[in-house]
Amino acid sequence: MGWQRSGVSRRAAMALAAGGLAATSLPPTASAQDMTFFRIGTGGTAGTYYPVGALIANVISNPPGSRPCDKGGSCGVPGLVATAQSSEGSVANIEAIESGSVESGFCQSDVVFWAYNGSGIFEGSPPQRDLRLIGSLYPEVVQIVVRHDSGITSIPEMAGKRISLDVEGSGTLVDARIVLESYGMTDADLQAEYIPHAPAVSALREGELDGFFLIAGYPTNSVFDLVQEGMATLLSIPAEDALGLFSDHPFFSLSVVPEGTYPGLPYISTLAIGAQWVVSPDLPEELVYGITLALWHENSRALLDSGHPAARQLKLSNALLGAAIPLHPGARLYYKEVGLDLSHVPLPDDEPGVI
Repeated sequence: MGWQRSGVSRRAAMALAAGGLAATSLPPTASAQDMTFFRIGTGGTAGTYYPVGALIANVISNPPGSRPCDKGGSCGVPGLVATAQSSEGSVANIEAIESGSVESGFCQSDVVFWAYNGSGIFEGSPPQRDLRLIGSLYPEVVQIVVRHDSGITSIPEMAGKRISLDVEGSGTLVDARIVLESYGMTDADLQAEYIPHAPAVSALREGELDGFFLIAGYPTNSVFDLVQEGMATLLSIPAEDALGLFSDHPFFSLSVVPEGTYPGLPYISTLAIGAQWVVSPDLPEELVYGITLALWHENSRALLDSGHPAARQLKLSNALLGAAIPLHPGARLYYKEVGLDLSHVPLPDDEPGVI
């Protein structure tokens, strides 16, 4: 089921902002016709996007008959029923938003920028200008996972090894190739495989792969299990090696996987990009306003903190980091009301006067 207009009104969204959630809750007699169905394209179930998406879907949902926010119930948009939908990742989610098969999706900030501008991996394709930002969620880091018995201790030593770069259409594949290129390597230097994350984990465990690339928030449950079982470790991308990337790929930043994130591993130097939540500009302003407010509502913090560790990194103060495409008008209105600086956020082509 796609997006359906419900009884959610601008007044209801504004009442949410004022904290008057009890007044906006739907009555117990509300029917299915009062509901809005909203899909979030995420990633594979073994990665980070899917569990974080499921948490956020719970945060923004408020089905008919739910308890009011001020009485311990949902602080989501009245009548909204959101679901996390697994997918092949960033590129697939952008394509799904463009086609209308989902209302929103999680995407890497580099892939979002390239799609919007028709550059990078989208070079030669028309710019996909029908994309708008709800906000940045959390940093995603490059995780290069290798078997303990593979003999691989650095990226150059991956030459000739069986390495999965993830599937066509995934942001992981894009960034894996950028990292390899920085070392003068291409797919041809490896025994490259193009396997989704969950099967790649199984293949590494069975000795059919020597390693795989993953772009995800940490800790990633499947990687945690491999490390805990003594099957795998992570490679570093030393800062001195990474610095040369930034002139051509400014969406990257230096990062680390903190010591103890995975059992027995020290801190790992690596690269990070932002995980962003993207929607179609065709969604009503009041709906996206309510979703944005629910995401950052103070009462949502407990639910986000109770789930996947990556969700604990969601902070309103970071919501506009790496914002390289226009905000949806509903999200822009919310951020303007709470006083965030919007001066660095691009404006839509057809709205030059909007700030």
